[in-house]
This record gives sequence, C-alpha cells and structure tokens, in this order.
Amino acid sequence: MAKDPVRILVTGAAGQIGYALVPLIARGTMLGPDQPVILHLLDIPPAAESLNGVKMELIDAAFPLLRGVVATTNVVGACKDVNIAIMVGGFPRKEGMERKDVMSKNVSIYKEQASALDQYAAENVKILVVANPANTNALILKEFAPSIPEKNISCLTRLDHNRALGQVAERAGVSVSDVKNVIIWGNHSSTQYPDVNHAVITTQEGEKPVRAIIADNAWLDGDFITTVQQRGAAIIKARKLSSALSAASSACDHIRDWVLGTPKGTWVSMGVYSDGSYGVPSGLIYSYPVTCAGGEWTIFQGLSIDEFSRAKLDATAAELVEEKAMAYLCL
Repeated sequence: MAKDPVRILVTGAAGQIGYALVPLIARGTMLGPDQPVILHLLDIPPAAESLNGVKMELIDAAFPLLRGVVATTNVVGACKDVNIAIMVGGFPRKEGMERKDVMSKNVSIYKEQASALDQYAAENVKILVVANPANTNALILKEFAPSIPEKNISCLTRLDHNRALGQVAERAGVSVSDVKNVIIWGNHSSTQYPDVNHAVITTQEGEKPVRAIIADNAWLDGDFITTVQQRGAAIIKARKLSSALSAASSACDHIRDWVLGTPKGTWVSMGVYSDGSYGVPSGLIYSYPVTCAGGEWTIFQGLSIDEFSRAKLDATAAELVEEKAMAYLCL
C-alpha cells in the first residue's frame, strides 16, 4: 500500500546547505526509498529567483518520490501542514560582529518562523535546527512555539558526531561503518566535547573499545578533540566556503534515525532539551547520546563520566548558559 507523502520544510533552501540537502531528501536518503515527499522551500525575498531555480532543478531531476515542491518567501505558506521542519536559514556571523549581534538577528528570524510553525505546521511536527548558533536558535524557537512539545525540537550535532566517527575510522584504518557510539556532548561550537570513552570498533574478534584499538591516549584526549571541534573552520579555510555536503548528509542522518529508529546497541548524538541528565542544567538544548524508537528520542543513561570528561561537559554547559542569557536579553 502506497504511503501518504510527508511534507518537509527546508528554510534557507536557496543556500549552500539547502541546495545540497533537498536532492538527498527527494531521493529518499532521509526517510527511505518508499516514502514520497513534498518539499516546502523557504528563503528570503532577495533569494526568490535562486529559490525558483532550485525548484526547477528538482523538477528536472525527475525524482520518483517527489510529489510536489512549494517554493516561497512567505513564512506562513512555507510552514503550512509540514510534518518535518529543517531550519537551515539563519543570520551568519560576519567579520566585526559580536556574538550578541548575531543572536539579536537570529531571535527575530526564529521568532517569526517559530510562530508560523506553532500555528500552521502539522500536529506532532518534528523540528531540526541547523543554523548556528544551533543550540540557542533551537531554544529561541521553543520559546515562540509554545504548543510544540520540547521533545519535538532538536538541533544538529550529528555533523560533529559523524566527523568524530570519520576521524576514529581514519586513525584506526577501518571502515567508518565499523565504528559506533562516539558522543558529542554540549554545544555545536568549539567547546563541544567529542568523547570516545564508550565507543567501540567492530573487529573479526568482535567489538573492542576504541581506546584498545587506538592505543594513543594523547591523541584521543588532544588532537582528536580539537580536530573535531575545529573541523568547520578547517573546511572554510580549505574551500573558502562552509560545510555543505557533510552538513546536508548529517541532517538526513539525524532525521532518519529520529523517525525510523537507531540500530540496536547504537546511540547517536542529538541536541535535545536537557532534563538534568548527566549533571547538565535543565532548560538548555544540549547534545547527548540518544537512542530513537517509534519516532521518539531517549537520552541514553548510565554512562560513567570520568574527571576529564566532567570538566569538558561542564565547560560546554557553561557556554550554553551564557548564550541562553544573551538570547533572552534579545527577546
């Protein structure tokens, strides 16, 4: 029996990440090869012509799963009846701008979009915030979408999670599919903590701890962490553009696992609303290890946190508390 189409909103759809993301969704990378989709593409009026070009290309690509495209600069029209919203659009930090200036710009953007989603999106809409500062933008969105449950609003740290998987696989000389259960704790910023203490690598003899395979604690506690933290800046330096392909792929991974579930014995990293787990202040959007089933995420509990990790978790939480206070001053 054919499935009903899922309506998926992508904001900032004419931008780099949006342009990389929408064909992946239309091809079935996000929700599977048998799930039809209708894409709702939103961007600002100056990008209207480019946005229409994206729509034209989607039509020209003749994706079998694509049942329709709504391309608009109208927020209400874009949000109407959507089941999934991927918030890629945001105001980027420019040279000479303070963090509070970026925060103020994004508050106005997310206030309008959150209000429209609150009123016009489908019941039980799932929202993923990609635009930076992603954790705090998600928190702002939550404030202005009071009828949308906290559990339905998340932010993207899967990009950092995937970067960590890639670094471990490269160092160990294994396929990335053989590595699982790295964790990104905290903020999608340079204070995030990529943690391999509970990660494993599948070998011919079974699963073994990453620290047993990569017997180099200096690298795992040093260069590995800073490489993942600073990977976005390194890509900008190399490409002269920010991450697009990897960000789009990670957004698909995030939604796919959230909707379809995580494999047994595997957790992934998602920025979700903190309930105080692992000593993190409640009321933040914080990246945790989560498992997903039945369209719901659950913070994975019971992991041991050593002294080194505790300091890292607390430092990134402190930054988020500061960003939250700054954002609320802009409300």
